[in-house]
Amino acid sequence: MATWKILLLQDSSSPFMEQLAFFHDHALLVLTIITILVGQLMISLFFNKYIHRYLLEGQLIEIIWTILPAITLIFIALPSLRLIYILDETNNPLLTIKTIGHQWYWSYEYSDFKNIEFDSYMIPINEMQSWNFRLLDVDNRIVVPFKTQIRMLVTAADVIHSWTIPSLGVKIDATPGRLNQTNFMSNRTGLLYGQCSEICGANHSFMPIVIESISPGFFIKWITKIAQL
Repeated sequence: MATWKILLLQDSSSPFMEQLAFFHDHALLVLTIITILVGQLMISLFFNKYIHRYLLEGQLIEIIWTILPAITLIFIALPSLRLIYILDETNNPLLTIKTIGHQWYWSYEYSDFKNIEFDSYMIPINEMQSWNFRLLDVDNRIVVPFKTQIRMLVTAADVIHSWTIPSLGVKIDATPGRLNQTNFMSNRTGLLYGQCSEICGANHSFMPIVIESISPGFFIKWITKIAQL
């Protein structure tokens, strides 16, 4: 989760987020090289005293400054296309969770286990405990096993929402009348925080998301206990 003085991306909790961070660094390096090169050329234009009264065309330099940007775009486009296909691939999920966005809370359904379902509301400030985070903690967390491929089906009951967990590299719109699909895998245990990232009304800021990533053994115990209630 993001805390004060973090200037870079959050620590990744999934292989997808690791790949996104690698692509971010790659694109930033390309942009840095372009900025330095263009800046150096502009500074040299200000201070040099080269004059050519009869210079009308320069076909060679025009060919060079047309081909070089095209090659640069290819270096950015190929990793980007690879990443798009990786993120869109759902490979034999072991668990399916359906998420429904409401104004202004989330509903979750574990349809693989006797259709277990519950609502997740933000904890009000006057009910918070000392270990809760303001505007980020909820009364019912999503519980998932770590190192397990999970499919998330996302929709909305009223307006457009967006289910977003930055540390997992997941951001998917919840659209009324449409069922969107994404997948993720947490590679470590812990609490993962997110929020709705689509302006969805007056209380848009007050519908956080919390995922509790635990071991598969504890997940089986949790799901058995919930199913018996």
